[in-house]
Amino acid sequence: MKTLTREETRAVAELARLQLSDAELDTIGAELGQILEHMEALAEVDTEGVEPMTHAVPMSIRPRSDEVEASLSAGRAVGAAPDAEDDFFRVPRVIESRGEESS
Repeated sequence: MKTLTREETRAVAELARLQLSDAELDTIGAELGQILEHMEALAEVDTEGVEPMTHAVPMSIRPRSDEVEASLSAGRAVGAAPDAEDDFFRVPRVIESRGEESS
């Protein structure tokens, strides 16, 4: 079984913006290794002559006509929002400006 090193797993976790403990790094490293092994096995499958498909079962895709239609007004769109101001959704701040501290 392939296992990623802690440094490799830490780098992947950092890219995903995850903070993992050492125990979690070991567990996730082993799980990622299993995924990579599976992907390597899939890469060995001969797909020559296999046509690309969008679904696992045959189906016909009927695209809708490209026609201009009326859309919701801004007021109606935010009408059911738990918190709105004018025609805008109000949401909690998730990014702070430089110099601001969390409250």
